Amino acid sequence: MSTQPRFVVYGAGAVGGVIGARLHQQGHNVVLIARGAHFEAMRDSGLQLRSAQGDDTVRVAVVDSPGSAGISTDDVVLLAVKSQDTAPVLAELSAVAPRSTPVVCVQNGVANERAALRYFDGVYGVCIVLPAVHLEPGVVEATAAPVTGLLDIGRFPHGHDDVAARVADAFNASTFESVVRDDIMRWKYRKLLNNLGNALDALCGPGARRGTVQEHLLEEGMACLRAADIEFVPEAEDRERRGDRLQFDSAAARSRPGASTWQSMARGVAIEADFLNGEIVMLGRLHGVPTPVNRALLELVNDAARAGRPPGSFDLDEVIRIVLGGESMPSTRQP
Repeated sequence: MSTQPRFVVYGAGAVGGVIGARLHQQGHNVVLIARGAHFEAMRDSGLQLRSAQGDDTVRVAVVDSPGSAGISTDDVVLLAVKSQDTAPVLAELSAVAPRSTPVVCVQNGVANERAALRYFDGVYGVCIVLPAVHLEPGVVEATAAPVTGLLDIGRFPHGHDDVAARVADAFNASTFESVVRDDIMRWKYRKLLNNLGNALDALCGPGARRGTVQEHLLEEGMACLRAADIEFVPEAEDRERRGDRLQFDSAAARSRPGASTWQSMARGVAIEADFLNGEIVMLGRLHGVPTPVNRALLELVNDAARAGRPPGSFDLDEVIRIVLGGESMPSTRQP
């Protein structure tokens, strides 16, 4: 690999779009892969990046398929699609990219790296702490400043190498903070626990992930990870890593309506709860650990998303009664 690889960002939504834009702004060679109206808007007018530093039109290269990107072993693919899209995207990517092309999973959830390793020799995980928004075609928003996000990286399943170091260097030079870690999945499992409340945020709005339901989600999640003998970063260590590095006292930060699941529901697209709460439910089934709260919340948020319910349309007390009290699910289907 050359000293300065080209970054192929597959999935230019909130996370992929912000990362691609920041890398491009700092002089890195970047191409985005997007689809539909988002691709057309970026192709015609550039990528609109909104942030505390102001708005910028980023004229970054964009294509609508990996075949059009001309991927080689000198490239680094940053896989930034939602977990439910990983399987078809990897199949498409592997048809045109050499097996030795490094693939970096800049994704929530913990199933993507294993899936990528079926196709590619070098797979890397990134633990993402990147507050960002994507609600309209051609526009992404970075809501933290001056550090845009934390993007720690390591080789999957463990260890590090020169590729990880070069990617971390590029991130660090592009308004992110990135630490190379030998135990990246330990950090990603902590992030999985943190993301279990995304469904609450999507159903009830920001602020709902505090309280009894959130506590039960975490207790079930940690019990499943321990039963599966999966290591995860303790909460205190995670808190120390984040510290006060991400500042949110800006107009961009105040405009952030909700986390990733909230945004998916707002755009009317598929949500990734099956790879967040669903991961815990699966581990519970495998290891005989009850997960009634994660299971009930997963059913409720999936039903709401399939019915096209807008985010924030549930009352938190109603959700508490359902997931903790075992009440029947209300009909979420539109008349």
